[in-house]
Amino acid sequence: MRSLITFCISLFLTINILVAADAPKVLIVDAHPDDETGFAATVYKITHDLKGKVDLAVVTNGEAGFKYSTLAEEIYGEELTEEAVGREFLPSIRKKEIMAGGKFIGIHNYYFFDQKDTHYTLDCDTVLNQVWNVTWVKDKLRELILREKYDYIFCLLPTFDTHGHHKAATILALQTVSALSPEQRPVVLGCTVTDKPDTSKMQFTGLPAYPVTSIKSGKYMFDFDRTQKFGFKDNLNYKVIVNWVIAEHKSQGVMQLGMNRGDIEHFWFFDINSPATIPKTQQLFESLKKNNFKKKTY
Repeated sequence: MRSLITFCISLFLTINILVAADAPKVLIVDAHPDDETGFAATVYKITHDLKGKVDLAVVTNGEAGFKYSTLAEEIYGEELTEEAVGREFLPSIRKKEIMAGGKFIGIHNYYFFDQKDTHYTLDCDTVLNQVWNVTWVKDKLRELILREKYDYIFCLLPTFDTHGHHKAATILALQTVSALSPEQRPVVLGCTVTDKPDTSKMQFTGLPAYPVTSIKSGKYMFDFDRTQKFGFKDNLNYKVIVNWVIAEHKSQGVMQLGMNRGDIEHFWFFDINSPATIPKTQQLFESLKKNNFKKKTY
């Protein structure tokens, strides 16, 4: 009897370990509401197919997007393209928009850091040195990572030509993780989205001023294909999900122009990650290739 009980306990623990391995915990760290669209298809697959948990930490509320709110003024009943008005009302509006879109892809918890969204710039130094409360942001990220024990952090790849706030948010995530002991670190992945003809063209080795962003290989390591087909006669793909998320960001009219753009979500493996975590990360992305929708005949 004792051996049977021991066997059952061992089996129970093994099953739980396997379930945990198949149900990853992910924290998205980005600068603005709507940046999450860059990972939308991958996140959908993780939460729906793998039953994983994905949380989202947003550094700013995106109030600098008032210039793009022309069409949203009628929806929200405010003259949002007037800077003072936009900066007053957009924080609450954009929080609601991101949570509405997040329902489609299964975002679990939202953490709003409420740092100032100044203006579009390629420079990341200004917000890091003069605008954002960097110490507070990193403390909050550290607290979340240690409490939730995430397996992965998704952020936007800090390329030279991307928004300086995107760079800054990713730098803060990388700095926070690199300050942890190795056993406490989630795997940090930077994301880019490209069309299929462009998948082999992009290279990135890091920002020289921020060694924590280094990627020696210069190439992405993992990807998810948004054009993966499913449904009746294989007429659907995961761009539908991305479009649903984009559609919720109505205060940002220019976002809607991104519908159906981007075939592949690429994930880049930063050098601060342990090479020992590559196999489990590869396994994660391999599992996302499986079509879990039931085939039906009519």
